[in-house]
Amino acid sequence: MTAASVRALSVEVCTDERAFAELAGEWGRLYGACRSVTPFQSHAWLHSWWLSYGTEGGLRLVLVRRHGELVAVAPLMRVRRPWPALVPIGGAISDFCDVLLDETAAAQGALALADALAELAGTALIDFREVRPGGAVERVYLCWRGPRHRVSDSACLELPALPMDQLIRRLPSARAQRIRNKVNKLTRLGVEWRLVGHDETEDALRRLLELHRLQWEGRKVSPEHLRPRFLEHLVRSAGPMVRSGEAVVREFTLDGAVVGVELTLVSRNLAGIYLYGVDPRLRERRADVATMLLRASTEHLVAEGASDVLSLLRGKEPYKYRWDPRTVVNQRFLLARRRTAPLLAAAAGEAAARGWAKKVLRRDATAGSPPVRPALPPPGPGVSAPPAGCSV
Repeated sequence: MTAASVRALSVEVCTDERAFAELAGEWGRLYGACRSVTPFQSHAWLHSWWLSYGTEGGLRLVLVRRHGELVAVAPLMRVRRPWPALVPIGGAISDFCDVLLDETAAAQGALALADALAELAGTALIDFREVRPGGAVERVYLCWRGPRHRVSDSACLELPALPMDQLIRRLPSARAQRIRNKVNKLTRLGVEWRLVGHDETEDALRRLLELHRLQWEGRKVSPEHLRPRFLEHLVRSAGPMVRSGEAVVREFTLDGAVVGVELTLVSRNLAGIYLYGVDPRLRERRADVATMLLRASTEHLVAEGASDVLSLLRGKEPYKYRWDPRTVVNQRFLLARRRTAPLLAAAAGEAAARGWAKKVLRRDATAGSPPVRPALPPPGPGVSAPPAGCSV
């Protein structure tokens, strides 16, 4: 990398919500030029999330331009608990977080982001969670000149985007036959589906969340899915994403009535079944919901050639394993300056303790014995030395 190429870049930090909104066009071009993006890095998703969940004065968008053109973005916010940190915007309702890097300026952009983040962080830790393997933030991590550490984060389950019959042929014969029977049952019942247009998105998403509430009635449900701000975020983000092909809203009907609605988010790398709601009567008719969703999703993905991967996103629900998915583990990247290395060690130690405790609880559950309170874990991992150079 030459000094001239570095000097061609300019860096600014955007803290203004209105300026964030005005970045939509530039952001969209960069999104298309970034190889590793997921739908959760789209401007529509992140800006909408900020409007629903952002905190006043917390926005920190690091923008890198080359001759005026946006070539890198780190979408962050400032938080103060459990310690001062810069974290990705998108929060817990986003399955993947990342920075955006134009592939034509990836090396320079990653180094510029690393240096800008080091200056911006001050006394805060940079804590980048839920990064899909191969994410652009890995390049920033390799360029980091201070203490750094990486740990495993959530597990996601993925399937190849194949036609339904090919997905079934991947399975052991007995299980494959059971799923074929479920597909045939859906056909006999007369379950149909259609794609919802962007002008119908709001009504469809309202039905989705109402059906989601009904399907979980009397059982433990994520409280956030029932809150008005979550509905506002979905409606605000999904309309533009449906128009741009970054989202698909699908309705399922039976006997002329809507009995299910599902939202899939789409990028060039993957499509993820994000959320769905089904009428409890569908289960009473013994229709298999997972088979219904996958059959419709794979049919669309194959027809459009939209993505190579159908992600079942985070979570290890038993029904997902019926399809022999591949487990992909997200990464968490911790970046600090010398004076904030103790924060990095604390975060890494806490992550190690949580992982260790989960293993103990799973082991005890498997053995059939009541969970025991885990003893104190070993000391947290040390921090790695800064790299000798930027390897991207």
